Amino acid sequence: MADIEKITDAPVEFMKDGARFVQKCTKPSQKEYLQLIRAVGMGFIMMGVVGYLIKLIHIPIRYLIV
Repeated sequence: MADIEKITDAPVEFMKDGARFVQKCTKPSQKEYLQLIRAVGMGFIMMGVVGYLIKLIHIPIRYLIV
């Protein structure tokens, strides 16, 4: 009987935690939203630059080896 209670308690606890999480969520202000957009944009740009630099280094090395 205890095993059945454990199995049924898990989804109930999950739903309670999910509801509590959604209640605590707030809509970001415009300032917070723009800050988030800038941070994500900078991340994309930085990852693009790193990928481009790796490709620039990799192409000549590949032709030197072959």
